[in-house]
Amino acid sequence: MIDADWEELRTLPDGTHLLLRALRPSDAEALRAGFERLSPESRYRRFLTVLPSLSGRMLRYLTEVDGDNHFAIVAGFVSPDLKTEEGAGVARFVRLPDDPDVAEAAVTVVDAFQGKGIGKILLSTLVRAAAQRGIRKFRAEVLPSNLAVQRLLASVGAVERERSDECVVYDIPIPASDDEHDDRLPPLFELLRHAASSVALVFRHWWFGRHDHENHEG
Repeated sequence: MIDADWEELRTLPDGTHLLLRALRPSDAEALRAGFERLSPESRYRRFLTVLPSLSGRMLRYLTEVDGDNHFAIVAGFVSPDLKTEEGAGVARFVRLPDDPDVAEAAVTVVDAFQGKGIGKILLSTLVRAAAQRGIRKFRAEVLPSNLAVQRLLASVGAVERERSDECVVYDIPIPASDDEHDDRLPPLFELLRHAASSVALVFRHWWFGRHDHENHEG
């Protein structure tokens, strides 16, 4: 079970060891530091807005999770003496209160560590954690003009829920796997890779962050 005490050591294709564990409230400052290491482009892809920093309110929202409706996993590199940890990425989901078998999800990898397979590992682990909590679908928002991603969504069995001038909303079924190290998930990872084209494996709960930033709350 992927719970608050869970930890897992994985080996990347280049032989580097990666520690996965549940995010803790004490990770707030490390999360802030990781955000500072994201490029402006990566920040925009992740939050779909210009966001120069994380406020205190946003950090509390991101780290004080309940472990069931809001769950997050961190990935990091551990020093040989096991005393220090360098954050590499975060994956999280937020269950929709009015549709409890659906969640909005996000995966972020620090720019310096992109291209190493960390995103795939985080996403596949997030799918396992979501399935264990009864979540069967991830919800995505796509720009109406993004026909390529809409075709990709259709090819993986996504169901269109609604369409407007601003976005098209889909539900994506998440695959069930008994293999705890099954990182294949090609359709979902392909969607993640297209994040720059405004596919939104980005939960709507984050929209409050815009107002939080505008109010300059610390």
